[in-house]
Amino acid sequence: MNPSGQILIIDDNDTMREGLELLMRRRGHSTRSAEGGDQGLRLLEDEGADLVITDLKMARVDGMKVLEEVKGSSPETEVLVITGYGTVEKAVEAMKMGACDFITKPFSSEEFAIKVDRILRERRARLELQQENLALRVKNTYLRSQAGDEPPVPYGEMVGESDGIRQVKRLVERVARSDSTAMIYGESGTGKELVARAIHARSGRHGGPFIRVNCGAMPEGLLDSELFGHEAGAFTDARKRRRGRFELADGGTLFLDEISTVSHGTQVRLLRVLQERELERVGGEETISVDVRIVAATNTAPEDLLAGNGFREDLYYRLHVFPVLVPPLRERKDDIPLLAGHFIEKLRARTRSRVTSIDGEAIKQLVEYDWPGNVRELENVIERALVLAEGASLQEDDLPFLANLGTGGDRRSLAGPVGDQLDLARAVDEFEARLIVQALERAGGVKAEAARTLKLKKATLQYKIDKHGI
Repeated sequence: MNPSGQILIIDDNDTMREGLELLMRRRGHSTRSAEGGDQGLRLLEDEGADLVITDLKMARVDGMKVLEEVKGSSPETEVLVITGYGTVEKAVEAMKMGACDFITKPFSSEEFAIKVDRILRERRARLELQQENLALRVKNTYLRSQAGDEPPVPYGEMVGESDGIRQVKRLVERVARSDSTAMIYGESGTGKELVARAIHARSGRHGGPFIRVNCGAMPEGLLDSELFGHEAGAFTDARKRRRGRFELADGGTLFLDEISTVSHGTQVRLLRVLQERELERVGGEETISVDVRIVAATNTAPEDLLAGNGFREDLYYRLHVFPVLVPPLRERKDDIPLLAGHFIEKLRARTRSRVTSIDGEAIKQLVEYDWPGNVRELENVIERALVLAEGASLQEDDLPFLANLGTGGDRRSLAGPVGDQLDLARAVDEFEARLIVQALERAGGVKAEAARTLKLKKATLQYKIDKHGI
């Protein structure tokens, strides 16, 4: 199967340009086109591309200039040069400058499509190899003195080799071998769902469904219907029978996130399913048997769960059969370099970033921060930095939002509110900066699009970006 890609076609011949764009779209690629090199380079800056296809001979900005600019600003973007018989020598020169290949006019559609597919396939293979190696390179940058360590063992999305995360992985392996109910404890953003998915993936139920329910996001009546299903006419708008999540998870794993928020009435119904492995739909009388493994999670500490929170003691002991405690990121800082590398590769495509590595000083800055939002906050920070970074390596200057946050426990979560401070001008500035960053993230780093979202002129947005040091 040939990989699809984002392709930019630059050619001042309308017939050639439109024909190539139609051919590429029929092959499943996403395309943009420009009738000149200057317009093409602007499109590349705003929208990015996996592959630029450019004619060599064009007025004003020719293909050689396009190649030079592409390789200077976006080195991982491939360039395929179209040339005539009389300019083959120029095409060879273009190859020396970084073009991945050239094709000589006239050519067939099949020949052209095969060449493009090969380029994109090789590009994807190269990027996947970089992804496999980046986390280890990042760790070695920060931990040069421990270069003799064994490389991390892949474990899905659970990235880390600290003592704390190794203990979590050992517990996952043990509980996965059984069919026991597991209870995952950890602060918000620590990756409790990843642990639950790892348990499911390593269990005998891995071929069955993994169904997630965020119990804290639903009112009691809706949660009952979501978990147990309902019959037609059970309540207003219940026009037809609906199977609940327990039935959908039959033969697999049901993950109950934020279990501590469940009401007393729903707790009673949950207890019965855990004890009897059977349920009735809301408004129904038929008893339905289910074969489901329960994994629950909460950000409430075990000792606090029963301390006046209205959580039933009998349900607690039914869920607490096999507890797994996920440590906060501040207690596993050795994992930050690995996590940073993982998120760079995970988010590069979404942010259209050219970043392939991270500088040691930038890692040091990440390690020194206390991360009240845990791994989720780190992922958000890396994504924001990728949007703003201009070089191929993430630098300390690309993390200005960490630079002035104080030290240790005084640092505020970047994902949190402005806070309790009473300096109105400062609060407005911080809020404005957050809105700009969010708009840039949503626009994939395209300032013109972010400006339209914020209803600002592009020059005004640039002024505010400079003002806030974004």
